[in-house]
Amino acid sequence: MSTSETPLVRVLDETGKVAPTPAAEQYLPLIEAIPDDQLAQFYRDMVGIRAIDTQATNLQRQGQLALWPPSRGQEAAQVGSGRAARAQDTIFPSYREHAVTRIRGVDPVDIIKLMRGVSHGGWDPTDPKNGNTRLYTLVLGSQVLHAAGYAMGLTFDGRTGTGDPERDEAVVVYYGDGASSQGDVHEAMVFAASYRAPTLFFLQNNHWAISVPVTTQSRVPLVQRSAGYGIPSVRVDGNDVLASYAVSRVALDEARGGGGPRAIEAVTYRLGAHTTSDDPTKYRGDDEELAWAGRDPIVRMRAFLENRGAEEGFFAEVDAEAVDAAEDLRARTVQLGPPRADLMFDHVYSEPHPLIEEQKAWRARYEASFEGEGQ
Repeated sequence: MSTSETPLVRVLDETGKVAPTPAAEQYLPLIEAIPDDQLAQFYRDMVGIRAIDTQATNLQRQGQLALWPPSRGQEAAQVGSGRAARAQDTIFPSYREHAVTRIRGVDPVDIIKLMRGVSHGGWDPTDPKNGNTRLYTLVLGSQVLHAAGYAMGLTFDGRTGTGDPERDEAVVVYYGDGASSQGDVHEAMVFAASYRAPTLFFLQNNHWAISVPVTTQSRVPLVQRSAGYGIPSVRVDGNDVLASYAVSRVALDEARGGGGPRAIEAVTYRLGAHTTSDDPTKYRGDDEELAWAGRDPIVRMRAFLENRGAEEGFFAEVDAEAVDAAEDLRARTVQLGPPRADLMFDHVYSEPHPLIEEQKAWRARYEASFEGEGQ
């Protein structure tokens, strides 16, 4: 099946006009029921994280970070799916899900700590303030196996499919088009499908696995990979936050309710570099970038809100909040100090271990042996 023949769920066209595709019709009642304050929040989320993302990119260019993976252009896919998850759901991000992690409560500075090299993980995934959000991973596809295993555990523990939507849990795992070629991803789908584990496989197809185009990665639409394992799969316009939200909301409700795994391919585009160590001008042309810039998810959502009567004051307020968030990120980043030297010993094991304690004490004695030298 060609890409043109694959059903695509889209509600907003590139101008922000409501123009649902045939595949979107079933989601319209859910979308029409979204309250105005939540629609405004979608826009606020996208604008805020883009400002933070831009600031983080600048900080890396100025030597404050070792690396930064920009998320510019993928805000709608992340905000829609992130807002669709319930508080009890567990999130397994890759390394570009800045919008999702912020929605779940993770402090963006904790991502900065990881990219600056002053933290081994960034944040405590067991701390309630972080919204059941697991750590970033730079090992392609590994988080997908972790997510499937965790979801299997939910099934074994009776924490899903009980019929109580306020208690039932699901898992959302994010990965990219490049990672979809990793064996870990396919093994995860085998187990999730076999055990009917409540896993939402959320693939952000941003068209480039670093410098390899998606057309080289797969001869068929990527949504067919998950469908091949018997997992109900949907292809959605990843630059349409309303479509992303609705499709994710339905898929998660079905997974939580005992329906087994679900999969979404969100068709979007990485407007920036793969990471700040990458130069996309080496492998893609200006025409492609300009074409996708015209599908900007933030511009699209703003036009939609304007058509609904949103006033200029609202947009000015959102822009001011985004500037404040970015400036706060910068101020706290430059104030970060080096990590404690003994931090390397703290999380080797989940419980205290005598060998680790011995090594930690030895290091302290060794460092103390230099005190007073040269005086």
